[in-house]
Amino acid sequence: MIKIQLVDDEPNILSALKRILRPHGWEVHTFTDAQSALDALSEHEYAVIVSDYQMPDVDGVNYLQFAKQRQPNAMRMILSAYGDRQAMMQAINRAEIYRYLSKPWEDYEIETALRTAIDLYLLRIQNQRLLSQVKDQQTALERQQHELLRLEAQYPGITRVKRDADGAVLMDSDEQPEYG
Repeated sequence: MIKIQLVDDEPNILSALKRILRPHGWEVHTFTDAQSALDALSEHEYAVIVSDYQMPDVDGVNYLQFAKQRQPNAMRMILSAYGDRQAMMQAINRAEIYRYLSKPWEDYEIETALRTAIDLYLLRIQNQRLLSQVKDQQTALERQQHELLRLEAQYPGITRVKRDADGAVLMDSDEQPEYG
């Protein structure tokens, strides 16, 4: 199941976001303090982490930097009522923020941003799985190549196959004598 973490010091903001996301069937975890949210990063794997920009104990950029260290695959978003361009650039550069969402918001913007982030998260996970599969296959091929080289060194000619004009494999007893 897709899990989303929401961090904001205002409970009414968290309630509103949870209400918007409820119909999607995602598991939404809400936190009003950064420390509890950080602890949850050790217990759950989140597809998306959304943090308020300005909170009393820590700013959202710092929180998302910590979150990035613990869950690098999670898509990170920042939610802010402040339109500070410098803060937005800092957030994007320091914590690799995927999206910057503004307060107040339009519900469809939040839903669309989260759906897109989840799709990207799932794509990243699938790419990592496929990359791991390719690496495993490469390792198996390398082992087979080493074994073929070992066999060829021990029994010269064992890895060479003789074929007739039609491509059929010839066994030593199948070879036709040459008449000249």
